[in-house]
Amino acid sequence: MSPELRTGKLFADFVAHEAADVPLPGRATDRRFAALAELGRRDLSLARLAEGHLDAAAILHEVEGTLPAPGERWGVWAARPPGPGVRAEPTGRGWRVSGLKPYCSGARACTHALLTADAEDGYRLFAIPLDHPGVEPVDGTWPAVGMKGSDTLDVLFDDVPARAVGEPEGYLRRPGFQHGGVGVAACWLGGARAVADPLYERAAADRVDEHAAAHLGSVDLLLHTADTMVREAAHAIDADPRDERGEARIRGLRVRALVEKVCTEVLGHVGRATGAGPLCHDERHARAVADLTVYVRQHHAEANLAELGHLAAEGLSGARR
Repeated sequence: MSPELRTGKLFADFVAHEAADVPLPGRATDRRFAALAELGRRDLSLARLAEGHLDAAAILHEVEGTLPAPGERWGVWAARPPGPGVRAEPTGRGWRVSGLKPYCSGARACTHALLTADAEDGYRLFAIPLDHPGVEPVDGTWPAVGMKGSDTLDVLFDDVPARAVGEPEGYLRRPGFQHGGVGVAACWLGGARAVADPLYERAAADRVDEHAAAHLGSVDLLLHTADTMVREAAHAIDADPRDERGEARIRGLRVRALVEKVCTEVLGHVGRATGAGPLCHDERHARAVADLTVYVRQHHAEANLAELGHLAAEGLSGARR
């Protein structure tokens, strides 16, 4: 069975049996993030699809007060790299979308998607049924090994009917956008724990020397620190789900930057401590390393750090006034 089919089956099973038990943001958010982290530890490609479905449910609930219907599997396709992208045109009975959208995770596993597109009145979010003949996943557009199971393809839209969700620019301005970013970081953190598992297992079997024990100590410190920060972010979201204090953006940037740093360092420590053995002979570990290396690059590195620096400086300046 191909990685895409395997993950697609796992995703369908998750939506059918587990998704409804995951709290929405602002309601026991620590349990939501713990569920996402556990999915990441189980399988990062599955976590990517599950996080998209859960994020779509949160968006629909926040904007419209609705939730996905039974049997529906949703994705959120909002990548916006340079290029023509997707355009939306109003009609007398709604909207139609056309164009090419890259990085559509679950391209052949989802039944519906929340899709971002450019319209005359701004950047908008649309709900799309994916069984329309004008929706065409483009084979061969994800040749990478990492996150292969997430079935992240380019998708071509040709005059597909769409329903507008929220107002122009509303997708990025809503408080839940920042909360969702922390949820993605929880998936990364779960992936880092999966990468670290062989090192913990060696230590439990008393098969580590002082060199490896030092690496394990560093890994344990990193993972514990990141886990604490994600939990604290969950409690802050529950205390202010509508972001009336205006803290969600800087909080999300801090959490994502820390977790990205933790993931990067865990990959290094585990590789140096265990050598090539697990990468060559442990399929699950090798897949976890490849998947995490790709998935964590959703963090925009120095661009996000520069934004964080400017926000931190603004906060310091305001405190001094």
